[in-house]
Amino acid sequence: MPQKNKGKWAYRQEIGNASAVERTNSSEFKLKDFYGPKDFKENYDSKLASPGEYPYTRGIHKDMYRGKLWTMRMFSGFGTPEDTNGRLKLLLSQGETGLSVAFDMPTLYGLDANSERAHGEVGKCGVNVSSLKDMEVIFKGIPLDRVSTSMTINAPANILTAMYAVVGEKGRVKKRDLAGTVQADILKEYIAQKEWLYPPEAHMRIIRDMMVYCTNSMPKWNYISISGYHIREAGASAVQELAFTLADGFEYVKLGIENGLDVDSFTPRLSFFFNSSINFFEEIAKFRAARRIWAREMKETYGAKNDRSMKLRFHSQTSGYSLTWQQPLNNIVRTTVEGMAAIMGGTQSLHTNSYDEAWALPSEQAVEVALRTQQILAYETGIPDVIDPLGGSYYIENLTDKMEEEAYKYFHTINGMGGVVKAIKNGYLQREIAATAYAQQRKVESGEAKIVGVNAFANKNEEPINVLKIDLKAERIQRKRLEELKAKRNSNRVQKSLEKLKEVYSGDENSMESIIEAVKNYATLEEITNVGREVFGGWKEPTIL
Repeated sequence: MPQKNKGKWAYRQEIGNASAVERTNSSEFKLKDFYGPKDFKENYDSKLASPGEYPYTRGIHKDMYRGKLWTMRMFSGFGTPEDTNGRLKLLLSQGETGLSVAFDMPTLYGLDANSERAHGEVGKCGVNVSSLKDMEVIFKGIPLDRVSTSMTINAPANILTAMYAVVGEKGRVKKRDLAGTVQADILKEYIAQKEWLYPPEAHMRIIRDMMVYCTNSMPKWNYISISGYHIREAGASAVQELAFTLADGFEYVKLGIENGLDVDSFTPRLSFFFNSSINFFEEIAKFRAARRIWAREMKETYGAKNDRSMKLRFHSQTSGYSLTWQQPLNNIVRTTVEGMAAIMGGTQSLHTNSYDEAWALPSEQAVEVALRTQQILAYETGIPDVIDPLGGSYYIENLTDKMEEEAYKYFHTINGMGGVVKAIKNGYLQREIAATAYAQQRKVESGEAKIVGVNAFANKNEEPINVLKIDLKAERIQRKRLEELKAKRNSNRVQKSLEKLKEVYSGDENSMESIIEAVKNYATLEEITNVGREVFGGWKEPTIL
């Protein structure tokens, strides 16, 4: 064999002997060469049932996508509120069926655009919102009575919910008719994303207030989307994402029950947000196991009687960490596979990432390709024609069982520590994710885990692609708007509403009406969050390494 061909032939030989290599997935499950009837541990009638029947392994609706396709949401939000309003209207005109708004870092941390800490970050990774005025611009001309809106906001989720409610009322849409979701999942912030304002107990009290208020006054509003997405993006395996996300969900269920809510009065409005990553079958099994675990625990542990309380509803987003800046067009293929996994796993709502998101926020061309990906999957592939098409697969059912078994091991450990909040405070969850992320990175760097275009089939000389660029113009515009707002608003009303909020935060009264009042008076985001900082203080996470 000529020396110059050695590398190519060596790789071909490696592929030829692949069956001799021990295979594992992201959760370190050892995989057999193939699966058969002997891999079924028991009669599957009770574990599977039919679609739309307990324990909902095969889907929460009996007709699934035959009756209604999943909601197609594309992550939107950049620059100024005007920029984002234009993008939302563009996507709606292109066939998007639900809105999804991302916010910039200052907004996520409860800072105004003119804060010293906000400099250079305004509008960069999402839209900037410093007051109700910004929310009014974002949703100008958008029929809030006919679309649902998902907002990716956590620590100041109560304030953004209040702003959305007031915008709706100004557009003559009653709070009870507003449909959508706010993320609000603070537990995963401490675990993975690290965007909190106050200590865990304070944030849980705020979520309690949202839970009670929305249950009574905003029945179509999903006041929390329990998010495994960011846990996975931080480096968790599929089984860790499954276990930690559901553990968070159970913590919120206990919170509602402990505060006097009947379990069936509020849990139907809980929703989930999962990552759909590149390991196709593993992801499908994860979604199926999640439904089964949630249904069982809601019924047997928490005493739910309403079927809707037992049905795990979830939005999914294709993986951000699987995207590469090298050979970015390859990301279209990755996103397609991940979108297929979410659909075959039974998602109710889907966001497909754009191919350029490893570089920057998506351009109009890239976001259109991502939306078209969903539309092709919906209308051309035939995938939605059959409910749970992989149900009964020897491999899928075995993998679903394994996911479930391993998740319960984590539940047992977390409960032994006294629950999720204590597991966060002692750093256990963070250490588990860090260890998994480190091990995976070692595999990539050694070449054991191959990523096309990165450590396999790489191009030495790649040309950069055109990306969306946000300059400091957004910051200048937002600072000016804030300056004008403060000059025109009634300062006395602002001050009184903030004083009232401080009084409420210092006691145990529900804070949502006070937040809404402050928002109506055009108190700014940072002014409102500063009341919480004064009452609750801050929090520093434990050392985990």
